[in-house]
Amino acid sequence: QILILDPFTTKLLSTCCKMSDLMSEKITIVEDLYKSREPVPEMKAIYFMTPTAKSVDAFIDDFKIKPKYKGAYVYFTDYCPDELFNNMKLYCGKHIRICKEINIWFMPQEAQVFTCDNPGAFQSIYSPHSQDKKKTLETLADQLVSLCATLDEGDLVLGYLNIFSLQGKTQAQLLIVERGFDPVSPILHELTYQAMAYDLIDIQNDIYRYKSKDGSEKQAFLNEDDMLWVRLRHKHIAEVLEDKLCKFSSDVEGVKVKDPMRTLLPVLLNPYGIYDKIRAVLLYIFSLNGTTDENLSKLIQHVKIEDEREFILNWKELGVPIITTPINFSRKPTRRDRSQGETYNLSRWTPVIKDVMEDAVENKLDTRDWPHQSENPAAWNGSGAVSARQKHKTSSQDERRTGSRLIVFVIGGITHSEMRCAYEVTHAVKSCEVIIGSSHILTPNSLLDDIKALSKHPMEFFTIDERSNA
Repeated sequence: QILILDPFTTKLLSTCCKMSDLMSEKITIVEDLYKSREPVPEMKAIYFMTPTAKSVDAFIDDFKIKPKYKGAYVYFTDYCPDELFNNMKLYCGKHIRICKEINIWFMPQEAQVFTCDNPGAFQSIYSPHSQDKKKTLETLADQLVSLCATLDEGDLVLGYLNIFSLQGKTQAQLLIVERGFDPVSPILHELTYQAMAYDLIDIQNDIYRYKSKDGSEKQAFLNEDDMLWVRLRHKHIAEVLEDKLCKFSSDVEGVKVKDPMRTLLPVLLNPYGIYDKIRAVLLYIFSLNGTTDENLSKLIQHVKIEDEREFILNWKELGVPIITTPINFSRKPTRRDRSQGETYNLSRWTPVIKDVMEDAVENKLDTRDWPHQSENPAAWNGSGAVSARQKHKTSSQDERRTGSRLIVFVIGGITHSEMRCAYEVTHAVKSCEVIIGSSHILTPNSLLDDIKALSKHPMEFFTIDERSNA
């Protein structure tokens, strides 16, 4: 059999299986739906594709005039609109043997991490010039429904609320937050292996390319198949004992910094890169919950970004206070005290999402921040006790799968440190598996570029009508 994929499903399958897995299912050839292919009329073709006009048109072209294959077995990642389905039926219905929608319109990034594979959602949602915010949010909602269906948590009650509750017989809750709820985590220099690697090294599509000692080009795939990577990715870089860019939340004794400016100035005076200095300035502003116009102007002059102040000012589009106002309506969440639990001096910052996860599991979410809450699943009670329906299981992974789930979705991108929190809370609670996802995974510098671009207007196209003067 031949397996035919579009770009999304190609990426999707590559996260889940290897070519050897496909061959064991009698798949001998894998083809690109969008590329020109030679006809193989004696073979059956399996189409795994997204329900888009481009994919459906490419499929129709394979059968409309002269069939390329013996028969078509079509599997869509999600609901296929009636118009596209009717076109398929009209032009090549007699060649279709199976047509199914299998609800897997998301990207399984890691064991407990998923994305919607949509970095462009950040601009669509947060840009004041966006023309497709509603459509983007609706698409993300559909992808979340797809995730819940795949996890067999199908009784999803949708609404534009802070929290979506999964009701009925389900053992899950779904929390949805916006990127502006924690501006520090995506900007801070993290000291754990995975987060630091993606911050400092050019890693594209989870592939690290490097030169070996003999000068040959090599590449390392940083994924679930590399057991060494999985074992080390959340560990602390213990060798890093002094990093001035990490010291805005607390000093080496764990005491809150009383004079952030004294910490900031050495960074601005040293020959660090422009992005590092911008990050330092942002951390300073975040620590104060905003600064004055006069002070901000001085900081911008120090960093020499007078013509690129959007790097800082555009955070307001995420609801993050940059300029201090007489009445500041933003309320900082109360953080948990973790001063006794840290191993290394500079490991004092914990992403806010970890507090949210722990509060959710312990049924302690603040009703002012989460006014639309349902009862927590009975399978978790915050004590870490395993429910009775799990008692015959021996594997901790099996226990979590038959217990309850907390699904957290961050609109506008997640960081590697926030991804790590899902594993940490799962390990601590045991009776609840935490799954975290977003539109995409971000790095500090990619987020800064996205923030700056929020000021741009969408590209406009003009038609020039050339007419003769005669």
